[in-house]
Amino acid sequence: MKRGVAAKSRLIAVDGVDAAAVLAAAKAALSASTPGEPGARGGISRWDASGIFQELAVADDEAGVASPRTLLLLYAADLAFRLRWQIRPALAEGRTVVAAPYVDTAVAFGRAAGLPAGWLTNLFSFAPRANERHVVNARGAHATVTKEGFVGFACGRGGAKHRTRRRVLEETSARLRRGERRA
Repeated sequence: MKRGVAAKSRLIAVDGVDAAAVLAAAKAALSASTPGEPGARGGISRWDASGIFQELAVADDEAGVASPRTLLLLYAADLAFRLRWQIRPALAEGRTVVAAPYVDTAVAFGRAAGLPAGWLTNLFSFAPRANERHVVNARGAHATVTKEGFVGFACGRGGAKHRTRRRVLEETSARLRRGERRA
């Protein structure tokens, strides 16, 4: 058990490329993990809790296009925010928290965008391992992804060039489906 984590606390990761499917699965996982114990529910920690990506979305075109590496650094900063203000406090109180998405989505996107596995492993080494992991909607990514989720946002804001957006989405989805996770 990690220090500072209560005995009954649980961290559940829900990863995928479709934001709506990830959120629906997160809600289901939270309900299923604490049946009859609503007080044990810490809630759902969603990407962009810090507002970093919201700020990027409204930035002028003069701000330029972010690279996949930059987007993943921002994702790591947002995840650090989520851990500090949402996830760890709930875990310390013995609650169940669902992170939607968590590390595997970002790692799958990074690998699909051509970033080295070692760099990604090092980048997310600060994040505690989840007690339970779920991957949702890992097939047909190109047909269902919106810009509301991290992968859709990243592909729409420069994380993948327009001509390779579909390839990055499909490869991210395939990596999640195959169960490729951080080392």
